[in-house]
Amino acid sequence: MSDLHHDPTTTTAALRTVAQAKEQRRVIAGTIVGTSIEWYDFFLYASAAGLVFGKLFFGPMGPQAALVVSFLSVGLSFLFRPFGAFLAGHLGDRWGRKRVLMITLIGMGAATTLIGVLPTHSSIGVLAPILLILLRILQGISAGGEWGGAALMAVEHAPVDRRGIYGSAPQVGVPLGLLMSSGILALMTTIAPGEAFMAWGWRIPFLLSVVLIGVGYWIRHGVEESPVFQQIAQVKDERKAPIGLLFRKHGVLVIFAALIFAGNNAAGYMTTGGFIQSYATNPEGPLGFDRGPVLLAVTGSAVTWLIFTIVGGWFSDKVGRRTSYLVGWVVLFLGILTLFPLVNSGSLGMLFLGLVILTIGLGLTYGQQSATYTELFPASVRFSGVSISYAIGAILGGAFAPMIAQSLLNATGSTASIGVYLCGIVVLGFLSNLLLRDRTGIPLGHGNEEAQSVSPLVFAGRKDS
Repeated sequence: MSDLHHDPTTTTAALRTVAQAKEQRRVIAGTIVGTSIEWYDFFLYASAAGLVFGKLFFGPMGPQAALVVSFLSVGLSFLFRPFGAFLAGHLGDRWGRKRVLMITLIGMGAATTLIGVLPTHSSIGVLAPILLILLRILQGISAGGEWGGAALMAVEHAPVDRRGIYGSAPQVGVPLGLLMSSGILALMTTIAPGEAFMAWGWRIPFLLSVVLIGVGYWIRHGVEESPVFQQIAQVKDERKAPIGLLFRKHGVLVIFAALIFAGNNAAGYMTTGGFIQSYATNPEGPLGFDRGPVLLAVTGSAVTWLIFTIVGGWFSDKVGRRTSYLVGWVVLFLGILTLFPLVNSGSLGMLFLGLVILTIGLGLTYGQQSATYTELFPASVRFSGVSISYAIGAILGGAFAPMIAQSLLNATGSTASIGVYLCGIVVLGFLSNLLLRDRTGIPLGHGNEEAQSVSPLVFAGRKDS
């Protein structure tokens, strides 16, 4: 094993140089801005699916079927996230983290902007939903490659004793993306109320993406490559088939890591996937709230999610990734139990409170994810392992959560079945964490592969093979 004093990934915050501290701040800024823009684009579609797309693109199917298919189009993109993760992981482990992040940023922005100029079903018929779904697929491929690279850039640049808080930077981009998308949609319901929103108001937030992508590209362009990848490149140890090596030696670990994310993601997509927005504003449903106040409630809950995401990362540096996760699962479970009783009270204030309680648990099971995933996998297959675990977890958890929730509601007429479904997935996440050892602070740099290959699985031997 190499001398840890020469491994930049084991440097503490107290021992870093001025240049290292400056670069780390630049990485954090680039990560937050880039992921916020990516998830603004991704969540904008999900919110519009519940508010707009069912009527404008899938309307001839009938109100209930159109809404289910609209949510299905949200989940469909998740099926292509593994493809984006495989592609980005392969290229990221060979070419570097930074280059891949630039590609995913442009891909996501192009798809979102084009949705903003897409004709509806009344203009071009069945071609409209086909084009919409194709653009959503492009969003899915881009999202599949985005998170893994952003997570590694943040954590591999971080001081060893602050990986959790630094790793919360790409996680913060998710609630920030929700905050921006819900906030701009809420603003447009005021500027273009009623039929004007359906006619053209919904398009403006999509068209704004082209400006945001330009800002994100400019900021990310100035960030240095990850020090771990620089080490790999210096010794010319770029893996020709990192994905094959990943599944051959760490396949079981990928599944456990995916289940951890699935537990968080399913609950998160009640707001980010547009189900709560649709349920609360459905004029034929039990609540029938106006769009604007509901979008503002979701926007406010995104602030809570953001705050507790940072708290989750910080807390994991203090007590370890595993313990912080287990605490978070308990809080999230309680948040799910209270969500629908508060939403169904018929009060906008109670709806907001239910979302706030839910997002506290979401943050406490999300802030430490970047550091947790980064510490799970050896350096040579880390981009592949992180990206693919994340993509699989997204499919198992959030991909079809809004569609499943809507289908359960249609079948039972009650939100209680949705609560049971979400609690079950949270329990799976809790059990997956119980079966993983805590690897907080493990050396991340190239040359520490032996230490990194000690199995994180509590029931396994020394190697995860």
